[in-house]
Amino acid sequence: MLLDETPLFEPSLLKELDWSSNAVSFSPQISPSSPGEGLVLRPLCMADFNRGFFKVLSQLTQTGDVTPELFIKKFEHMKKTGDYYVIVVEDTNLGQIVATATLITEHKFIHSCAKRGRVEEVVVSEVCRGKQLGKLLVSTLTLLSKKLNCYKITLECAPKNVAFYQKFGYTSSDETYMQCRFFD
Repeated sequence: MLLDETPLFEPSLLKELDWSSNAVSFSPQISPSSPGEGLVLRPLCMADFNRGFFKVLSQLTQTGDVTPELFIKKFEHMKKTGDYYVIVVEDTNLGQIVATATLITEHKFIHSCAKRGRVEEVVVSEVCRGKQLGKLLVSTLTLLSKKLNCYKITLECAPKNVAFYQKFGYTSSDETYMQCRFFD
């Protein structure tokens, strides 16, 4: 299969967000439909493999050696489940991805078989920091989780980033984050 413009999820979901209920302010004003000069916020698409998607992700964590074939296989799996919402910001002048974040929805039996949203992998390229793109990504995913009828949305972050996420209405919980890591 070609690395084409197939989106991971329906782009209209982003266009239908109720931006009036956004919890943070932007100065200058930006939104999912107008993220800044030469920038487009949209769902991840297959062709983003060749637009520096992994270069941006590698500024957050180790990405490993991902081939186009492996990327396509994972992309198709995520698309098929319908529970993955990876958004990107593309600099259309450069044809490069400059920011990304992921919303994953988990289906639960609790809360009347509700869904829970989880924000993961929020990263803005070093060359684009200071343009409010991190705020835009988190605001967009928070509103998207509400649109998808999630009963809550959570994330894990470093202590130094807690104040940033509190701006969006996130609060620290009494629960302790624990993990059992099997490899890096």
